[in-house]
Order: sequence, then structure tokens, then C-alpha cells
Amino acid sequence: MIELLNIDCMEYMKGLDDNVFDLCITSPPYNLGDTHHTGQKRKKHYPDNMPENKYQESQILLLNELRRVIKPEGSLIYNHKNRIRSGLTISPLTWIFNSNWHLKQEIVWRNKGQNFDKIRAFPMTERFYWLANSDVKMNNISSLKDCMLESDWQPEGTSKAHGRSFPLKMVVQFMSCFKGRLKMFDPYLGSGTCAIAAHYGGFDFVGCELDSGYFKAAQERFNKETAQIDIFQ
Repeated sequence: MIELLNIDCMEYMKGLDDNVFDLCITSPPYNLGDTHHTGQKRKKHYPDNMPENKYQESQILLLNELRRVIKPEGSLIYNHKNRIRSGLTISPLTWIFNSNWHLKQEIVWRNKGQNFDKIRAFPMTERFYWLANSDVKMNNISSLKDCMLESDWQPEGTSKAHGRSFPLKMVVQFMSCFKGRLKMFDPYLGSGTCAIAAHYGGFDFVGCELDSGYFKAAQERFNKETAQIDIFQ
């Protein structure tokens, strides 16, 4: 069963029992400011400018609540990036290490999300943090590497309604590394890629999206793309 919910993820999780999901693959807003740029294109997709300390506190709360609703043998794939604030780099590890998770591995994705700012080396990568209990193992049948190139995972979505989309191949590859018929969760549904991947893999899925415009766009994309998938199965 696939459930797409137009709701705040924290409010949704508050109503859940412990140990509900097997796998979560998600990417929160990065807190880049109201306006930022990728390459030489300035973007203003949605308000994303919390005070940094409040943002980090919110991410710790999110991670800890995910830790509660994900089974002890489950995993969280948490996508984020190193950001520049006041001229200094802030790593997501700053708050990940203050959460209740164990860091299993950090995977670098060179996604060409470049920022052509000549006062520093051009940042062109994001991170995927595999978080789990220390004894949880991955079955790496997709031959994931700890450095994935844009040729491995082609960036998608910069011209679409949401503006930032996971590559479908990336989600499918992560899903394949964990055994069983999974129940998946994405607290930041965004463009709906994880929902499409779950449908493709025959997994149960719940996705939350607070923004009603993005939620509608994700619903429409899910209905269109899964209908095409179903025709050819």
C-alpha cells in the first residue's frame, strides 16, 4: 500500500507506535536561505532560512523521532550536504553525531550541483549518510561505492515543479541493499521519487509533504509514472 499524506512529518510520527518502518530514504530542506544558486542560476523554491541553531535542533528532533519509528534492524539513508554559513563550512555530521543514530557509512555523490563562487573551491557534492544500529548490515548487490558520480546517479528535477529530485535509480539501488518486503517512509516526500520507487519494488510506503503545492505535484507525478509502470509489467 502506498500512502501520500499532506501533513507535517513530525505531527504524523507522533501518532505512530515504535518500530513501524524498515527503511527511510529522505532529504530534508537544507536551510540554504530564501534564495540560493546552483551554478549560475539563482533559485527561490521555498522559504528555507531558519536560524542555524534552530535548524540543527529541528534536525536532531527529526532524526531521533525517525530512530523511534524505524525498527531496530532498519536503516535510514539521510541525504544532506556541507553548507557555507558566515564563510564557514557546516557539516551535517555536526547534528548527526548529536542524535541517537550510529553512522554506518558516508557516501559522497558528485552531482554537478556546483556553486561557481571563486572565493573557495567549487562545492560539487552532496552526502548520503547510512544510519543504523551498529550490527545492521547492507547487502550491496547494487555495487554501491562510497563515491558515486553523476554518471552513476544522473541529477534530475531542476526544471520541474519541485526543483530538487532524487534520481530514481539512486533510490532503487539503496532499496535493493536491504532484504525483505520493506515498509518504507519518506518524511519529506518532495517530488515523490521514493513513492514511485516503492511502487516499482512492490513495497509498502508512507510519504509526508507539508507544502500543498509540492504535494499536489508529487501526487500527479506518482499517478502518471506508476500508471506507465503498470502498463508494462
